[in-house]
Amino acid sequence: MAGPQQQGTIAGETAVQPTELRVVSYNLREHTANGELAALAEASQADVVCVQECDSNDLAPSVAGLSLAASTKANRLGLAIYKRDDRFEVQDFSIHSLQKSLHDRVLAPAHERLIAMRLRDTEADADVIVASFHASPLTATNSLRRKQIEAAHQFVRDLSDEAPAIMVGDFNYPWFQTNLRRKIEQHGFALSLSDQPTYLRYRKFTGHFDFATSAGLHIAGVETLPAGISDHRPILVRAHYEHPGTATAAVEVPETPAA
Repeated sequence: MAGPQQQGTIAGETAVQPTELRVVSYNLREHTANGELAALAEASQADVVCVQECDSNDLAPSVAGLSLAASTKANRLGLAIYKRDDRFEVQDFSIHSLQKSLHDRVLAPAHERLIAMRLRDTEADADVIVASFHASPLTATNSLRRKQIEAAHQFVRDLSDEAPAIMVGDFNYPWFQTNLRRKIEQHGFALSLSDQPTYLRYRKFTGHFDFATSAGLHIAGVETLPAGISDHRPILVRAHYEHPGTATAAVEVPETPAA
């Protein structure tokens, strides 16, 4: 009969590992980085890829085994979601406009700033909501962007009150994130920043522009991936489904001070 130490080793080796969900977000910089999507999806082993600032009329129907599940149609700077066909089935999705900034009204870059999609994860035998989000640019106020984020979370919850959810994208919110985190947590979501800044084009605007919010998921890490030709670096979010009664976890990094 195995001793206690041997029994513990056997139990550890046979423990069921949590199902991982790998979500990539990438702002394509007015579609210029579109040609990088296939290599990015393959290198990151992504299950879902969410893009911002895409040309919906020029998106490939599939990239590296992921199919185009939905995209906006009315935007000059569009949104899209790709998902792995051998794992996910689309149950429902919705596309939404959010409160407009002056920049939006004058230049009309994006009428629709959110795609929210409820997927059936056949590997985990669970539903999950994935959303691609693009907030108004820095010419708008943080207050307006917080209202956009709050409204986006409500649209996510309209698809399901109970399913775990993750929203990724370009939040255009590099500074003063303590207040943002507090507001997000008041509505049952958690904020997760990546390990390195995601926008490096202008020195005074360096910071975490692209990140994730989530509910009902344990965020194991958010990695800033190598830069491509976009002015944003893509991020990879690694998440696990939570067991009932487990608090939502978020990944934090020190807040970037204003320059």
